[in-house]
Amino acid sequence: MTLGEKLRYLREVEGTLRGMERAMTQQEVAQAVKRELEQPLSQSYLSQIESGTRPHLTNSSRMLLAKFFKVHPGYLVDDPEGYSTELVSDVGGLEDKLDLWLVGGAERFRNDPAVRGALIAVAKHPDSRRCLVLLQLILENPGLVDRLFDVLQPTGKDLR
Repeated sequence: MTLGEKLRYLREVEGTLRGMERAMTQQEVAQAVKRELEQPLSQSYLSQIESGTRPHLTNSSRMLLAKFFKVHPGYLVDDPEGYSTELVSDVGGLEDKLDLWLVGGAERFRNDPAVRGALIAVAKHPDSRRCLVLLQLILENPGLVDRLFDVLQPTGKDLR
């Protein structure tokens, strides 16, 4: 994945996490960085990076964007040839990677509000890994899914 693709993806994820139901624009990112981190970053600079006109970030911009998007600064470079995102060695980053994966999945289900909402809810939970393990335990108990639906389903809403 190129640096530009990564920035576009991060804008998509950040917009979703902020409840926008769309990607943040480059201008919104620039304004949010200035407001939240009190550092300047221009929309045109982001545009040049995303388009590939400017192939690399300055170190200060890399650190600023990494802090804003809450990613490791090393993520904000082009991936080397043959790099696989499935290889994970940073145990502390597993939860963040899981949350990003869940948000990405939620975007694929934007036409199914119940599934999209469920994936976003899990991603926003402080321990999304534990939520998924709990789901596994529920699914492994015969009849529990139906019983929980009957008890927890909002009145008048059919989420099945």
